[in-house]
Amino acid sequence: MTETFWFVNNDSMPTHIKICGLSTEASVDAAAKTGASHIGLVHFEKSPRHVALDQAAALRMRAPANLKVVLLLVNAEPGLTAKAIEIVKPDILQFHGSESAQWLRVLKSAVDIEIWKAFGVTDSASLKNADEYVDAADLILFDAPAQALPGGTGVRFDWSLLTEHKHKLPWGLAGGLTADNVKDALRQTRAQLVDTSSGVESAPGIKDVDKIAAFCQAVRDYDNN
Repeated sequence: MTETFWFVNNDSMPTHIKICGLSTEASVDAAAKTGASHIGLVHFEKSPRHVALDQAAALRMRAPANLKVVLLLVNAEPGLTAKAIEIVKPDILQFHGSESAQWLRVLKSAVDIEIWKAFGVTDSASLKNADEYVDAADLILFDAPAQALPGGTGVRFDWSLLTEHKHKLPWGLAGGLTADNVKDALRQTRAQLVDTSSGVESAPGIKDVDKIAAFCQAVRDYDNN
């Protein structure tokens, strides 16, 4: 059975920070040094943050043991999913497409790995769609609706939709988060995890180590107040 390692709804626990879309050793080192809890590696060829599986494996090996590695896939076929797990050996698989709850339940029963599912949020009704993934995913990541790409667009959704929502699974917040707005996002939503990608870039797919540091510091400032 997969063991989730941090999902505790406790205000005294630090907010978890995922820096997604990393593609260089320098960005992995920056995330580790500045206090991220997770990094995301994107294996999706249409994304400017795409990394090949062998590159993802090398970056995974670069990450220290306390930095959890998330491999992001989009509508991957079962064969590719199995190959990705074998080569990269991530701590977590994140699915960012139209993967069904039935498929993720099958996968979850077959692998000893955490599974996350991203959802584009358009209104309160769309939040309820995540309930289908109870027993299929370990965490739901609420994101802005998909556009040309399923994520990493720098677009945020209406955070107020989350304020009264009754979550049935551990969850995180993504979509347009930056060092300038993450504290406000946390005050509104009390998210257990925040996930940024384009918000710490100097150009699409190019991570900025100073922006990574500023984002992590903003989250820690929120936690300490």
